[in-house]
Amino acid sequence: MFRASSTACTTLGKGSSNFTTKRFLMDYSRFISPKSARRQPSAIRQLAPLMALPGMISLGGGNPHPNTFPYVGLSFRLRSGEEIDVPESELAAALQYSPTNGIPALVKWLKDLQLQEHKPPCGDDFDVCVGNGSQDVLTKAFDMLLSEGDTLLCESPAYVGSLAYLRPLGCRFAETRSRRSLANWGDAATRPKVLYSVPIGGNPTGCSTTLARKKQIYALAQRFDLLILEDDPYYYLQFGDTRTPSYFSMDVDGRVLRFDSFSKILSAGVRVGWVTGPKALVERIALHSQASILHASGMSQMLVYKVLEHWGIDGFLKHTAGVSAFYEEKGNAFMKSAEKHLKGLAEWVQPNAGMFVWIKLLGVTDSASLIKTKAMEKKVLMVPGFEFFPNPRTTPYVRASFSTATAEDIDVALSRLAEIIREEQNQ
Repeated sequence: MFRASSTACTTLGKGSSNFTTKRFLMDYSRFISPKSARRQPSAIRQLAPLMALPGMISLGGGNPHPNTFPYVGLSFRLRSGEEIDVPESELAAALQYSPTNGIPALVKWLKDLQLQEHKPPCGDDFDVCVGNGSQDVLTKAFDMLLSEGDTLLCESPAYVGSLAYLRPLGCRFAETRSRRSLANWGDAATRPKVLYSVPIGGNPTGCSTTLARKKQIYALAQRFDLLILEDDPYYYLQFGDTRTPSYFSMDVDGRVLRFDSFSKILSAGVRVGWVTGPKALVERIALHSQASILHASGMSQMLVYKVLEHWGIDGFLKHTAGVSAFYEEKGNAFMKSAEKHLKGLAEWVQPNAGMFVWIKLLGVTDSASLIKTKAMEKKVLMVPGFEFFPNPRTTPYVRASFSTATAEDIDVALSRLAEIIREEQNQ
């Protein structure tokens, strides 16, 4: 029932010998949770394509009449000064119910972007579903693949937003840094089936998985038949002139679900993200959306699409290069102040993407009370490191973000943090 197409794929190029390049027919049935397997298409949603057929008289849908909508025009101005007008027909489509996978023009644009940027081995044999931010489709993937008691293979530390969703599901966490390897897992029936990763500019570490390491991980996924959830909101925030290829770009088997977001590169409030991957899996996510949100906000999708249409893919990549350079400059300012104030008091790794720095406080066993109480008293906000560990522990780490603070404010904040560390060390 849940099987991928058997379409042959091209093999990967030189340097890809860490993993098998011959594709086999994936059977997804063992990955799908019982709850997800019970999902059926919405009877009303199935009518939508039929309503567009010439001569069709619809008495079956529940679409509100567009003449009752007060909106008749939409235009907006970009930071460049350019103005974009949304044609009346496109505005009407955005105001009405639309396909669950997304407004067709936007879905096509996103597919073209994935083909050009990632060049997946299987060509266009994949699907896309737009959500209310990537977190929307990511959490639906968690629901699709995990049941209570299942074990998820994940990074440690990990994104706290995902942990907040996963914990109530009742799943267990096997941290990728743990010494217990998949090969030595005691009970094959309880061995993880899914790997969750934020591979670029990780939140909270700011670190990225190298291409060589990604190839090794993909080879492990092939060996142990894992699905990879590639949560990559900072992909376009990689510093420098090149971007590390994605898991999706090497996915010869159809075992990668990739999650992208416009939050960091267009607008956080627009709430548009998307999942890309095997059609059989994306369909399960879309079925969930049919029964929950129906579809992502049509107005948000249209706002995003008209900018992307105006720019084209090359213009979009030029824009993301500017955003990346902006955060790289802010990250460098943070590093300068860290070296000035925290040398000898803390350790850190310079981020190569994203907007975060993972700091180890020296001489501190537990950063929680220090950050939640003493730092707050000195008007400095950071996040204590324990929040980011899948399995609870005390830790001397803290997460800092350099995304919105000015260089001057960063300098003051790190000066205050240094005072706090000294006070703690002298107790």
